[in-house]
Amino acid sequence: MSRTLTVETTPYDDQKPGTSGLRKKVTRFQEANYLENFVQSIFDSLEGFQGQTLVVGGDGRYHNAQAIQTILKMAAANGFGRAVVGQGGLLSTPAVSHLIRKNEAFGGIILSASHNPGGPDGDFGIKFNAANGGPAKESLTAKMFARSKVIDRYQILDADDVDLDSIGTSRLGGMSVEIIDSVADYADLMETLFDFDAIRTMLAGAATLLFDAMHAVTGPYANEIFGKRLGVDSAHIINAKPKTDFGGGHPDPNLVHAKTIYDAAMKADGPDLAAASDGDGDRNLIIGRGCFVSPSDSLAVIAANAHLAPAHSGGLSGVARSMPTSAATDRVAEAKGLACYETPTGWKFFGNLLDSGDITICGEESAGTGSNHVREKDGIWAVLMWLNILAARTMSVADIMADHWATYGRNYYARHDFEEVDAESAANLMRRLRERLSSYPGTETDAGRIQTADEFSYFDPVDESLTEGQGIRLIFEGGSRIVYRLSGTGTVGATLRVYIERYEPPDGELDKPVPEALAELIAVSRSEAGIERFTGRTEPDVIT
Repeated sequence: MSRTLTVETTPYDDQKPGTSGLRKKVTRFQEANYLENFVQSIFDSLEGFQGQTLVVGGDGRYHNAQAIQTILKMAAANGFGRAVVGQGGLLSTPAVSHLIRKNEAFGGIILSASHNPGGPDGDFGIKFNAANGGPAKESLTAKMFARSKVIDRYQILDADDVDLDSIGTSRLGGMSVEIIDSVADYADLMETLFDFDAIRTMLAGAATLLFDAMHAVTGPYANEIFGKRLGVDSAHIINAKPKTDFGGGHPDPNLVHAKTIYDAAMKADGPDLAAASDGDGDRNLIIGRGCFVSPSDSLAVIAANAHLAPAHSGGLSGVARSMPTSAATDRVAEAKGLACYETPTGWKFFGNLLDSGDITICGEESAGTGSNHVREKDGIWAVLMWLNILAARTMSVADIMADHWATYGRNYYARHDFEEVDAESAANLMRRLRERLSSYPGTETDAGRIQTADEFSYFDPVDESLTEGQGIRLIFEGGSRIVYRLSGTGTVGATLRVYIERYEPPDGELDKPVPEALAELIAVSRSEAGIERFTGRTEPDVIT
């Protein structure tokens, strides 16, 4: 017989959610009541969920299953009426978003630290998604943080663990728990959005796909969608078994951590499309034979070609990109007469625009693209969109990119990440830039004259909220940009991200190597911010 316990606790002072929820080391979440405090803070910040449905799942990283048991018992004790859980505790982030919407759930809890490393010494994360399927708004995460600073008790059911591995329905106190197939609902959705017949025909011919699941959550999704439904040979779906430590790798789909598929694609007989997704399945990497596609360019190509997919055959209502993302999508929007929005980093800011119908496609330079089918970025969706484009246009990725640049011009672009730098030093660097903003306009540099300088803020046209302090921008005559921002996704120190962009018109030089095209701007980005002086670094840890 189960019973509800009220357990006394004391607050922690570091439970402020970032752009993607609360992320800390596994060892921190394993400290007494750390997870329980934050989960109760979530529930205490919500209203009207009694008897409602909660979706729960995660990316399978270390501590995922144990945390789900705690969350289910606390959800039951706090009055939820139903929980929908992925088999084995596995659900990709976009799959959670879809399940929330399909089940008309009150919301969902996602356990993931996205692209961060896993294992006992790795990272862990937790976030709440609202009834629209999207991440909680800042007003709600602010309430969670405020509650976490004063919390003195939590409620939990004293009951046996739920069998997460067996599909079916059971009871946990007064709450029903439904363990469902982690993949089926999401895969069915994808089949309604894209021309699977055309993709299947293309892949049955000479075209090839190589997909790296990085031992993360998308392995089962790739096997079902690419393998069973589209006929891709299982040998071309690599690292498909989810592991709690991601096989000792780093589940970040970039050219450093997904080098295996990059090397394969650079060969003369490489796959037509090489792709990867990250820990929780919301990011993507797109590479054609001999042609890496930057996330910013990928978003622009998708915006230009989305009408080729059945879901968007009637056209788009508008597009949006995060501020650090290159302006390549803006040029597509201008040419097609579409509304184009520039938002802060964080998928939550796209949610209002998607819900209001102002946009259909959106994306971030951090390898995230998506549409109005869910309220999260979606890695598998992006790969399917590229497959649909390739099937419809019968061109190579390289030819599609060349045609795109010849039509819209090219935004040469790179992101330089300086990871795990001293947090105070990084803050001082940003403070110094902020103090100099008024003096930058008119300054001559080796990369040209700075026209304007500001710190980006965003007025949401839907809910009229104002979000400030979203990155420092140096904008040059001619449209080049350098953007500095501190990331909220790391768990150690700070990550300084520097975004460098230069526009080349359609009749200009469109085939320069990116480092060469951006060389002067890269040098200026280092000197103007004093990166070596503040961080001790002379080169970034990751370039994308």
